[in-house]
Amino acid sequence: MIKVIKPGIQLTIQDLGRVGFRHLGVSRSGSLDAYAHIIANRLVNNHDNDAVLELTVGLCELQFECDTVIALHGADLNAKLDAQAVYPGWSYPVKAKQTLKFDTGRGGSRAYIAVKGGIECPEVMGSKSTDLGAAIGGFNGRALQSDDIIKITPYTQPWLCNKGALTPPKRKVIRLHQGPHHELLTPECINAFCTTSFTINPNSNRMGVRLDHNNSQIMQHSLSLHSLAVAPGSVQLPPDGNPIVLLNDAQTTGGYPLIGHVIEADLHQFAQFRTADSITFEFVTLEQATAAKNKLDAHLSQLKLSLNRYWAN
Repeated sequence: MIKVIKPGIQLTIQDLGRVGFRHLGVSRSGSLDAYAHIIANRLVNNHDNDAVLELTVGLCELQFECDTVIALHGADLNAKLDAQAVYPGWSYPVKAKQTLKFDTGRGGSRAYIAVKGGIECPEVMGSKSTDLGAAIGGFNGRALQSDDIIKITPYTQPWLCNKGALTPPKRKVIRLHQGPHHELLTPECINAFCTTSFTINPNSNRMGVRLDHNNSQIMQHSLSLHSLAVAPGSVQLPPDGNPIVLLNDAQTTGGYPLIGHVIEADLHQFAQFRTADSITFEFVTLEQATAAKNKLDAHLSQLKLSLNRYWAN
C-alpha cells in the first residue's frame, strides 16, 4: 500500500488511456506524457500499460506501507526518498515506511511514478485511467487526496538493476498536420500562426493547453461551423484568435475551426510545458511525421532491448 500524505497540485492514477469509446463521448484520458509513462514502467519490468501515478508540478509526499521498487520519469521535481535524492530515468528499491517527497521542479510539469507490478484499481471501459470530467476510473474517478490509500502488490526480492533511461529531447518547435479548416482561414491568419511565438497560458490543464500571443487581432475570426469530431492534438482557433491545443481529457466534439493537429511524436511535449514557456509551430508532411514517430519508437525499442538482456541475466 501507498499512503498519500500530500497530493500536491494534482495526483492521479493513469494508464495509457481509454480507447474505442470516443463515439460515445468518452475521452481518452491516460498519461499526458505517454513516453515518460512507458519508460518508467519498463525500468521496473512492468507492462507498458500498467497504471502509474501522474504528479503535476510537485509538492507531493507519499509513504510506502510495504517493500516495492519504483521508477521515476518525466519532469525532475526534486524527489527524495527519505533524505536521499532520486532522479528521473532510474529505478529504486523502497522499504516499508520510507517516504517519497517531491519539491518544485527544475524543468517540466509532470512526473510519473511506476511501481513494480503497477497501481491496482478497477478498470472502467478497459482502462484504469482517471477521467476527472466524467468522474470515472482511477481512485473513485477523482484526483488523490491526503490519507488516500493506493493499492499495490509488495515486492520483496533483491533489486540490483543499474540501468537508466534518457528523456526524449524537449522541443520548442511543435510539428503539425494541416487541419480541415486550414483553407477557410485567411492567408494572413495562417501566416501569423506560423510565424508567432506562443506562450503557455496558466489556465491550462489536462483538457487542453491555452496559448497566448501578440498577434491575436490578426488571428481573430467570425467563422461559425458545425461541431465535428476532435481528438488529443487538435489545435482549435476560437474567435478571439488564441489557439487551444486539446489534450487527453478534452471533449470529443467541438465547433471551433481546426487549424492543425499536433503530430503524434510531439504531443507528449505538452505534458511538460510550464506557464510562460514559449513555442512555435511548423506544418510538416506525413512522411516527416512518420519519421519523427519512428525515431521515438526506436528510442523505446533500444531501451527495451537493453533491459530485456538485463532481465534475462
